[in-house]
Amino acid sequence: MTKTFDFDTTIDRMGTYCTQWDYVQDRFGKAGLLPFTISDMDFGAPEAVVEALKARLEHPVLGYSRWNHDDFKGAIVRWYASRFNVEVNAEHIVYGPSVIYIIAKLIEKWSHVGDGVVFQTPAYDAFYKLVEGSGRRCIRNPLIKTDSGWDVDWTRLEEQLALPDTTIFLLCSPHNPTGRVWRKEELTRIAALCDKHAVAVISDEIHMDVAFEAHTPWQGFGMQTRWALVTSASKSFNIPALNGAYAFIPDTQCREHYLFKLKEVDGLSSPSIMGVLGMMAAYEQGEPWLNALNDYVRENHTYVASRLNSAFPSVNYRTPDATYLAWIDLSSLNLDMDRLQRDLIDSFSVAIMNGSVYGEAGKGYVRLNLGCARSKVEAGVDALIGAIRLQQQ
Repeated sequence: MTKTFDFDTTIDRMGTYCTQWDYVQDRFGKAGLLPFTISDMDFGAPEAVVEALKARLEHPVLGYSRWNHDDFKGAIVRWYASRFNVEVNAEHIVYGPSVIYIIAKLIEKWSHVGDGVVFQTPAYDAFYKLVEGSGRRCIRNPLIKTDSGWDVDWTRLEEQLALPDTTIFLLCSPHNPTGRVWRKEELTRIAALCDKHAVAVISDEIHMDVAFEAHTPWQGFGMQTRWALVTSASKSFNIPALNGAYAFIPDTQCREHYLFKLKEVDGLSSPSIMGVLGMMAAYEQGEPWLNALNDYVRENHTYVASRLNSAFPSVNYRTPDATYLAWIDLSSLNLDMDRLQRDLIDSFSVAIMNGSVYGEAGKGYVRLNLGCARSKVEAGVDALIGAIRLQQQ
């Protein structure tokens, strides 16, 4: 299937105001590095998306637009039916300018300043910033690393959910950065625990489509209605610059409160027409491209595992359940991670994210973005192996 689409040809992104390439110096202190950092991909968007945007630009008027119509919501409903075999209610769909924006508004609605928000660590760094920035407390639920992957510490999770000031469980599904896909029975167990302790659930599912195991969207699983699924087509089809996200909020009062905040308070209810059209085209016509992308990214993971495990068997890197992000445990090598970063930059001109960015649980790890051509992956792995060996000399 991957032969139908070209993911091997590199596309020059320099000079496009690209965060990952043009502004790598902002984070790593040096320009011109080969970056494996920001979680967007180096692949061009699906042809169907590009053609939809070109067609719209044939009309010269770019005025205010709407999202609350059958074409937008119908594309989402059909996507969940075809991709996940899940029936969703179009009336529960709301638009937002970004996943983080929607989550922030739900945290404001379902908690008070000083309340605790539980999430699993290592965690996407925006979770820390979002929770603390809203005046809430981060309650970290460390995942348990096993030989085969990552598991939930269920005893500790229930203890944390039972705390009197815990009001929200912020789920990352699939999990970033570990790439864990949660099984339906695990999601059902989470729902039961949250319902038992009157804790709302917000499920961030922005990585749901780049998955190598079957992903189950959050659907409440018997909970009362204080839950939401928040996501976007941006990661899956590499269109984050178009802006736009959506959520399912089944509770009518909560949904209306969110829409009031979106429009009347924040003035953000008019979407980017390019974002709306891009998502619709992706969901209506982009699935063959996405399936091919998944195959290619999975092969990139396989390549990384083969190279790293051959060079350093104790690393034991395994392809995750999902995402184009390789979460690589280097702790068995007893490296100075700060020196590793310096050597990657100074000796190999490569930028790879240090796992410590994702909290205490990320120390000893690196996160390597594999949403790119195989030749770039090869260069990144060469640099990582070379930087490790510099320390081992």
